[in-house]
Amino acid sequence: MRIEPRPLPETLPFLGDLPPLLTRLYAARGVQSEAELDKSLARLIPFQQLKGIEAAVDLLVTALDLRQRILIVGDFDADGATASTVGVLGLRLLGAAHVDYLVPNRFDYGYGLTPEIVEVAKTREPHLLITVDNGISSVDGVAAAKQAGFKVLITDHHLPGDELPQADALVNPNQPGCEFPSKALAGVGVIFYVLMALRARLRSLGRYDSQPQPNIGELLDLVALGSVADVVPLDANNRILVHQGLERIRAGRARPGIKAILEVAKRDASRITSTDLGFIVGPRLNAAGRLDDMSLGIECLLTQDAALAREMAAQLDGMNQDRKSIEQGMQREAMAQLKDLPVESMPFGLCLFDPEWHQGVIGILASRMKERYHRPTIAFADAGDGLLKGSGRSVQGFHIRDALSVVAAQHPHLITKYGGHAMAAGLTLAQEHFPLFAEAFDAEVRRQLREEDLTGRLLSDGTLAVEEFHLELARALRHAGPWGQHFPEPLFHGVFQLVEQRVVGERHLKVVLKSECGSVKLDGIAFGIDRDIWPNPTIKWVELAYKLDLNEFRGNETVQLMIAHIEPR
Repeated sequence: MRIEPRPLPETLPFLGDLPPLLTRLYAARGVQSEAELDKSLARLIPFQQLKGIEAAVDLLVTALDLRQRILIVGDFDADGATASTVGVLGLRLLGAAHVDYLVPNRFDYGYGLTPEIVEVAKTREPHLLITVDNGISSVDGVAAAKQAGFKVLITDHHLPGDELPQADALVNPNQPGCEFPSKALAGVGVIFYVLMALRARLRSLGRYDSQPQPNIGELLDLVALGSVADVVPLDANNRILVHQGLERIRAGRARPGIKAILEVAKRDASRITSTDLGFIVGPRLNAAGRLDDMSLGIECLLTQDAALAREMAAQLDGMNQDRKSIEQGMQREAMAQLKDLPVESMPFGLCLFDPEWHQGVIGILASRMKERYHRPTIAFADAGDGLLKGSGRSVQGFHIRDALSVVAAQHPHLITKYGGHAMAAGLTLAQEHFPLFAEAFDAEVRRQLREEDLTGRLLSDGTLAVEEFHLELARALRHAGPWGQHFPEPLFHGVFQLVEQRVVGERHLKVVLKSECGSVKLDGIAFGIDRDIWPNPTIKWVELAYKLDLNEFRGNETVQLMIAHIEPR
């Protein structure tokens, strides 16, 4: 693992009356003006810049006026679950008489608005179908819905294919011709923007002249959760949405379901950060869609009954424990496939398959193997009928969805379908085509990346002086975000004396450190360490990459280093 300095602009911008360290941290993350640090809702990009937004609102106003039945078709991950919840709750707030949701079971129907899901939707007899977090590639599904007599509104954020669905309205910042400056909205962010536009139209029509205007800001905790869990880039616009949602949660105004998930995870809602949304709440919500049916997760988010929310949160927590167990077994099997393969002989693009692997967990497996071997990875599971479903994760500098497009163009009929983002993608192919696909994918990765691109790299914000290891700085860093994808939490590095070391929870290393000059004593923890190396009493000095964090124990706060990388010196 290489630790490299995070690049800084030649001239630091003026960001107001900030400490020099914070100015440097923000500048290294692309912040160029003080205005970009304003996280008030007034700074959100106006919804009018979204292509298709007026046509979407036209459909919705008609549906509200005629008391039509609206059916939201979501996705089975955390972004899809929060987007479905925001759609249902938001439309009810704005006066919709009949709103329901439908989430395809990934094992029976796969992803998105398919013709098969349209058949299921017919039993609900909707007038208007709204997709959230899917739909941009649902050409056949939209055609089937139109043939069934439904109006269709697509709201999505995924990259479009060569052909767009013929929906009645389509809102997606990534569709051709859309001038919305932020292409990073999550699916939940897109449907929230649609609700903002709808409320503005209703206001202009005088609907709130004699009654209070609904507060759709009540939904921002859900928007924050879905955005962070989907790992979309936290550009300035998304940081506003996430910050506002976190503020609601910290103030005790979160949905009962979010509160309950935090309670079952033993997290204090008043101290929650964006990292907690991504690593604590998101996985528990995702567990329902990975192992069973995301309806449980959506119902947990929808309910106003605190007791029922706690009951469902406990079920989600149990599913997450099951998911962890399945994932660990799959990791062992994947590593067994590679154990006799020297690193220098390993494919640049890893493709892994086992007929017993769980469809709902292959995305996590791909992520874990990508982190371990530092190369684009796709894990496949048996989908039945001679088909494999794959979930891929990429490394910086390799756009995995575009790579699949290249492979598909070079080898027609090899991939049945695919879609995704720069860093994550999914695909389906015939099992008999797996060896050829693995070879073609590796060739495309080799075409784009060099061997030195496949070594792990950590970007450091530098070293901290002895006098900077204090609570005030740790608190300031915690609340300076929100941190996330493309706006990473500050990471520092340095050499420390290793005073104590012990393993806790089987795979975590708890350490006591002294600064290099020996004048400051610090606690630290490294998660998921290599048990072949640690603990080792012969190691006295270590080089760390770490985050400066707070540890609360029995009401006392102390500085703690969250160790991202540790190696002997």
